[in-house]
Amino acid sequence: MAFSSESNHVVTSLEASYRRARIARGWVLSQSVWQERGWGLRDVAPDLAASYREAGHWSGRSLGEVVAHGLDLLGHAPFHVRSTIRPWSGTFADVDRAARSFASSLSARGVGPGDVVLLQLPNWVEAGIAFWGATYLGSVVVPVVHFYGAKEVSHILRVTRPTVVVTPERFGYVDHLGNYTSMLSSTPVPNWLVVGDRPTASLPAGATAFEDLLDADPIGGPVVVDPASPAVIGFTSGTTQDPKGVVHSHDTLGFEARQLDWMFPEGGPSAITGAPVGHFIGMLNAFIVPLLRWRPVNLVDVWDPAAILRLMLDERLGMTGGSTFFLTSLLDHPDFTEEHLGLLPFAGLGGSPVPEAVTTRARDLGIATFRSYGSTEHPSITGCRIDEPEDKRMRTDGHALPGVEIRLDDDGEILSRGPDLFIGYTDPRLTDATVDSDGWYRTGDIGAVDDDGYLTITDRVSDVIIRGGENISAREVEELVSELGSVAEVSVVAVPDDRMGERAAAVLLLRPGQKAPTLEAMREHLDGAGLARQKWPESIHVVDEMPRTASGKVQKFVLRDRLRAGTLTPSAE
Repeated sequence: MAFSSESNHVVTSLEASYRRARIARGWVLSQSVWQERGWGLRDVAPDLAASYREAGHWSGRSLGEVVAHGLDLLGHAPFHVRSTIRPWSGTFADVDRAARSFASSLSARGVGPGDVVLLQLPNWVEAGIAFWGATYLGSVVVPVVHFYGAKEVSHILRVTRPTVVVTPERFGYVDHLGNYTSMLSSTPVPNWLVVGDRPTASLPAGATAFEDLLDADPIGGPVVVDPASPAVIGFTSGTTQDPKGVVHSHDTLGFEARQLDWMFPEGGPSAITGAPVGHFIGMLNAFIVPLLRWRPVNLVDVWDPAAILRLMLDERLGMTGGSTFFLTSLLDHPDFTEEHLGLLPFAGLGGSPVPEAVTTRARDLGIATFRSYGSTEHPSITGCRIDEPEDKRMRTDGHALPGVEIRLDDDGEILSRGPDLFIGYTDPRLTDATVDSDGWYRTGDIGAVDDDGYLTITDRVSDVIIRGGENISAREVEELVSELGSVAEVSVVAVPDDRMGERAAAVLLLRPGQKAPTLEAMREHLDGAGLARQKWPESIHVVDEMPRTASGKVQKFVLRDRLRAGTLTPSAE
């Protein structure tokens, strides 16, 4: 794909009208829209909000203004996509020019503040164009990981009711054209934009080639929106069966970006970004954080350790963090050498459990590690910087970060609040159950705080498996596995994994006289149900009875302990 980097910025009359409307109606308009959609947004207590503004945690800028300001200063920074399908090289200014044209085209189609723009794209330049363009319009961005299947995406479409959907033709094993043709027949969307090589005339009815929206005169600047209004909805699987929609405002994400930048060490080689931009924090790290200081963007759309190791040496790039999988996949590869080690001076680890064996191994290789703890709801709760004591960086999840407060309840559950705390779920029942009237968020995690104020996560209240930084709802998988005819009962639980942090194991109680399904048969069933393969169980274990409480509830912690002890052997294929 090619486009010009010239900056012929034109302010459209529609943009100007949006500015006047937002200034006049502000948050009242937004609130009515969100209430109509049934989202469960909360009001931040006035004194708490005032303290965040006074401390400078909330800057009053929209994400569009953050993007525009950063690009004014860093437009010459390199922007590269390494891909066998859609490689691209240019500068931030090139991407910005396309983003402004994209925004102008959407404006002409009536898209503006409060409209939802859903992006299910791999780590391609089009993801940056679409994200920056949507922020210029004050639209609400819904990033969706590229491997989510029809089951998850159908739910997200129903909940968010987007005005714009941007997808690839296909990527990897997912046929997005086929999936969306089916899904949008029951949940229509006014604008379906497709990234690929096909012209609009050859696409399914109702679809338009993404490229067609990049020829309009660019808009001149971001639309004025209330910084307290929704900016991004990140969907995350948790204890509920369907993915939860986590709503963040311009205020909360602006602060979170600065928080991530503050934790990131100075120096080191330019970093490769392998985390999917369809994940909430991946999109923020790829397209907002680099605008806060000189940091080139180097996206890869497939994390192939052998290819990554070649890229590191060919272009002198590094890998600076993420879930443990990204680091261990390189260290464990036979092509890893001392030369690669020189490009890994440090690594920030988080997003999934971090085994001490990983941080110890990294330390012994000369890689300084530092850990952080957060969630989609509250992205940066605790963390360490690279210059803090080694034992704290390696063995704890860090201390409360600037502006953030934490406390433990009587059962040890971690409660947090801060300027980057989300403003509610799309489901108001979840909001009411999770955030109290004083703004404290129940994380669902159990922890302990040492005398120096450093937190260590010890367990989870919620039944969530975190594989490679992605949350897996055990209940969602159990519902589908239980459909297999031989299964009387199933419990899906987490098993520690040195590479991915955790993986899912299915513990089965079989019907009398039945044989356990093979792992292949189970995966075929889950694939047919549209469940993303990252959520599929990676081992099957059969028990004669489930450990239960007096009320009959399965004691999953007992199953986890047995799996860790090796007393539950995998079922024979």
